[in-house]
Amino acid sequence: MNLKRAMLCIFLISSTVSFSQETTISFLALGDSYTIGTSERPENNWPNQLTKILNKKGYKTEAKIVAKAGWTTENILSEIKKENLKPNYDLVSLLIGVNNQYRGMEFESFKKDFILLLDKSLLLVRNDGTKAIVLSIPDWSVTPFARFKDKVRIIEELKAYNSFIKLETEKRGMTYVEITKSSRNAAVSPSLLASDSLHPSKKMYKIWAKKISKKVLKDFN
Repeated sequence: MNLKRAMLCIFLISSTVSFSQETTISFLALGDSYTIGTSERPENNWPNQLTKILNKKGYKTEAKIVAKAGWTTENILSEIKKENLKPNYDLVSLLIGVNNQYRGMEFESFKKDFILLLDKSLLLVRNDGTKAIVLSIPDWSVTPFARFKDKVRIIEELKAYNSFIKLETEKRGMTYVEITKSSRNAAVSPSLLASDSLHPSKKMYKIWAKKISKKVLKDFN
């Protein structure tokens, strides 16, 4: 083996990030009410349920959640700057956009903000796209809260949002997780909703956490 080829092999080995079960995994969850778990106990939101799953699998995981009900892409960008987050996370998730849609904000502004958020998320995991998880926006048109809203408009707008999210996420080699379809099960299963009849319940978050964990564990191994 010549020197050039040997150096290439060393680079490929060293650039592959894997986690042993002795490693402490730092997890940063960015988002809004769907991440913080509005109307549910903190331990029941999906980031904390995901953490429990990873811990049970032997991967010691510590989660930091930067999310708040009502936050838009603009809010989360400001908070990232305020928190002065450093690129030392092993796993980052991003779930944002529903409040942009709900408030009728300009879609073009969302697109610009979201691209910035994707780029920042990548930096936070040192440009390893497999460690950046981006979730689709749930469909709140099926909830009792939306009974007097224009459901057709909500569905069409969320479709546009999620198409853009998927396209830009995959373009960067980041991990896209579709949860919109499962969120629609709340239309026939009220137990998937919290007491406020709008946000997901512990049961729904568990479904999401399990789906996300399969992606994460596949990349960790």
